[in-house]
Amino acid sequence: MPKTLPVIDMSAPVCCAPVAAGPIDDAAALEVALRLKALADPVRVKLMSLLLASPDTGENSGDLATAVGLSESTVSHHLGQLRKAGLVDSERTGMNVVHHARRAALSALCVVLDPNCCC
Repeated sequence: MPKTLPVIDMSAPVCCAPVAAGPIDDAAALEVALRLKALADPVRVKLMSLLLASPDTGENSGDLATAVGLSESTVSHHLGQLRKAGLVDSERTGMNVVHHARRAALSALCVVLDPNCCC
């Protein structure tokens, strides 16, 4: 059975010294690992790609489900995981839920992994 990682507040972008700067402490390693774990699924990577390519108005769950060829409930689950990792924001507008990529969170993750990143 897979090991379940502890739940921590990941609403803010990851902020710790770059991994390449030297050994990081357990808490910082856990923050980075949880965010990477959320991205360690091909559907979630595709959803992030779609959200990053979408206009500033965001994308609704139904359109994202159609784009990835999965049910809306499955896509909602994946978006929930990305939201818990602080990589996606979601807001209800009428009967729809609109999702946006949190570019600042992704940029911060890039910088933590490689301070020379082009993000």
